[in-house]
Amino acid sequence: MVLNYIWIAFFVIAFVIALIRLIFMGDMEVFPAMMNSTFESSKTAFEISLGLTGVLSLWLGIMKIGEKGGVVNALSRLLSPVFVKLFPDIPKGHPVTGSIFMNIAANMLGLDNAATPLGLKAMEQMQELNNKKDTATNPMIMFLVLNTSGLTLIPISIMVYRSQMGAAQPTDIFIPILLATFFSTIAGIVITSIYQHINLFNKTMMLTLGGMLAVVGAMIWGCGQMDKDTLNAVSTSVANIMLMSIIIAFILAGMRKKVNVYEAFIEGAKEGFTTAVRIIPYLVAILVGIGVFRASGAMDAVVNGVGDVVAMCGGNTDFVGALPTALMKPLSGSGARGMMVDAMTNYGADSFIGRLSCIFQGSTDTTFYILAVYFGSVNIKYTRHAVACGLLADLAGIISAIAIAYLFFN
Repeated sequence: MVLNYIWIAFFVIAFVIALIRLIFMGDMEVFPAMMNSTFESSKTAFEISLGLTGVLSLWLGIMKIGEKGGVVNALSRLLSPVFVKLFPDIPKGHPVTGSIFMNIAANMLGLDNAATPLGLKAMEQMQELNNKKDTATNPMIMFLVLNTSGLTLIPISIMVYRSQMGAAQPTDIFIPILLATFFSTIAGIVITSIYQHINLFNKTMMLTLGGMLAVVGAMIWGCGQMDKDTLNAVSTSVANIMLMSIIIAFILAGMRKKVNVYEAFIEGAKEGFTTAVRIIPYLVAILVGIGVFRASGAMDAVVNGVGDVVAMCGGNTDFVGALPTALMKPLSGSGARGMMVDAMTNYGADSFIGRLSCIFQGSTDTTFYILAVYFGSVNIKYTRHAVACGLLADLAGIISAIAIAYLFFN
C-alpha cells in the first residue's frame, strides 16, 4: 500500500513541477524528456531482468545443491542463536536462516550479482512460512532492511571509479564508507526492532554486535597497513576466492550426500528463470516512476530547497552539492552512480563533494529497487512498515556520511 502512494506521488509531483517549468520558465523540453524517460526506464527494467535471468539461474541452482547437500541446514543450526533473537518468527533451525546468511555475506563482500538471487531464495522460503500471502511478515521486513542499509565491507567498485576519475588516493574513502554503512545497518536493526518489539538487550545480541564492532575495527586496521594497489588486489581476490569456495563447497557437500548435483542444479536454475520473469512488471513500475520524477526536475528542486533551508539556518552548505547522490541512491543504483561520477567530474575526485558523494554511494543501498524486486518475487502487496524502516535506515546512513565526511575531509 505504501509503495502505491509513493508511486502515485512520483507522477503527481513530477507533473506539477513540469507544468511550473513549462508555464513560468518556458521550458518546452520538460514533457518530451519525461516521456522519453518512461520508454528508457521501461527498457532498462527489462534489461535488468534479462541480465538477472542467467545470474538467478546460476545461484539458485547452486543453492539447490546446497539445500540437498545439507550445507544450508548446517548454516541454519550454526546461526540459530542469533537469528532466533533477530528473527523470532522464524522456526529455530529453519533452512531460510542459511539463505539469509549467504545473502548478507555476499552483500558485505560487494558481490551484488550473487546477493540478489540468494536474497530472492530467502524471500521464497519466508513466504512458505507466511500465513497471509499478500502481506509482508516481520522476518521479511527485517531481512529487507538489512539489505537496504547496505552493509558493505569492500566497496571495490567505488574505489575503481575514483581511480578512473583521477583521485590521488582512491582508497581514502574506504574507512568513511565502512563507518557510514555500519551505522546505517545498526540503525536499521534498532528501528525495525522497535517496530517489531524485538529485545536487543540480551547476551547473544550484545556479543554479536560487539563482535561485529571488533571485526570492523580489525579490518580498518588491516586495510590501513596496505597501499592502495595492494588493498584493491587483496579485496578483489578475497571476494572472488570466497565466492568460488562456496560453489565448490556446495558441490562437494552434494557429492558427499550422494546427490545428483547436475539434476539439482537444473531444478534450481528453472526456479531462477521463473523468478526473473515474475519481477519484470514490478521493476518497470518502480523505475518508470523514478525516471519521470528525475526528468521533471523534481530532484533538483528538492536539493536546492534543502540548500536554501540549511543556509537560512546558518548551517554549512558544503555538503549540498553531493546530495543528488544521496537522494537518488534509495531510488536507483545506476542513477546514484551517475550522480557520483557527475559530482567527481564537476568538483574533482578529491574535493569534499566528490568524496562525500562516494560515501553516500557506499553507505546505503537502493531501497525502492530492493523492495520492488524482493516483494514482487513473492507477490507481496502490503509492505507494512518496510518502507518506513528502510528509509529511516537510509536517513541514518546519510547523516552519518555527512558527519564522517566533515570529520575526515573538511
